Amino acid sequence: MPRHALVSMLAMGLAMGLASLPAASLADDIRPKTPETAFSGKLRPDILGISTESNAESARGVFDSLFKGRTDTKTDIQQQKFGGTSYVAALNFSLPAGSKQNGEMLSTSFSSPASANRAYFVARNLTFAQDQQPSKADMIKEVMGKYGVPTIVGDQHLYYIYRKGSIMSVGGKYKEATALEAIDKPLDPRAAVKLNGDTVRGSCVAVVKRAQTKAKEPSAMLAEAKGANCDGVLSVQLVPGTPADRVGIAQFTLLDVKQFVSAAAIDSAALAAGPSEGSMPKGSAPKL
Repeated sequence: MPRHALVSMLAMGLAMGLASLPAASLADDIRPKTPETAFSGKLRPDILGISTESNAESARGVFDSLFKGRTDTKTDIQQQKFGGTSYVAALNFSLPAGSKQNGEMLSTSFSSPASANRAYFVARNLTFAQDQQPSKADMIKEVMGKYGVPTIVGDQHLYYIYRKGSIMSVGGKYKEATALEAIDKPLDPRAAVKLNGDTVRGSCVAVVKRAQTKAKEPSAMLAEAKGANCDGVLSVQLVPGTPADRVGIAQFTLLDVKQFVSAAAIDSAALAAGPSEGSMPKGSAPKL
C-alpha cells in the first residue's frame, strides 16, 4: 500500500476515534466555588451541628447518627441534576410523635456542586410528648445560651437577624426574663421598622417564614432573598403547650440569605459557561 494512502487511513481512523468520545459535560468540569456566607468566625450558628458550612455528606452523617437504631424513621433524600451530575438537593428525616415519644423533623436544603453543595437552609421541628414538655423559661435559657441575645422577640419567636457579620440590635437588650415576658406578645412595630432601615427593603422575618415552605423551590425564594434587608436569619418558635407556660412545639429555622443568593449566581455562571477547554483531552497525535 502506498505510504500516502496508509497515512490517510490512519488519520481517518484517529478522527473517527476522537469523534466517538463523549463530549465533556458540565458535570465533568465542575470546579466548586465557595459561596459567600452571612456567618464567620465564632458567629456561626448551627442546628444539631449542621451549619451553612455543612455539605450534604456531612449533614447526612449527623442525621444518621441522630436517628440510629430507630425503625420508625422516615427518610426522604431528594436529588437533582446539575449538568450531568446528580447531587443531594435536600435531606428530610422525620420521627413521629407519640404519647410517650417526642416527634422530630429535620430538613436541610443544599446548593449545587458548582457552589460546593452547601446548606443554605436548615430546620428542626420538635413536637414534645405531653409529659415531656419543657418550660418556656428553660427553653429560652437554652436558646439564648447557645445563640446569644436575639434581635427581636414576640409572636412566639426569638429572631436573630444577621447583617455585616454581627447580630443586629434594634435597641432591645433582651435578658432571659424580658424575652420570656415578650415572647407571646406581638412583635414591636417600631423595632420592625428599625429592622428594615432607611432602605425599606424586604422583611427578614417574612423571608425566613416563607422559606419554611419554599426552601425546596429555590427559584421561588430567589427574588425575595435578594430583596431581604439582612444576610442571614435564625428563627426559634416556641408554641405553647399545656399548660401555657410549657412548650408544645419548638421549631428552629436557619437561613443563610447571603449564601443562597451567592450560590445562585455561581450556579448560573457555571451553567452559562458550560464545559471549559480544560476539561477536554490535551493529548497530541503520535508520530506515525
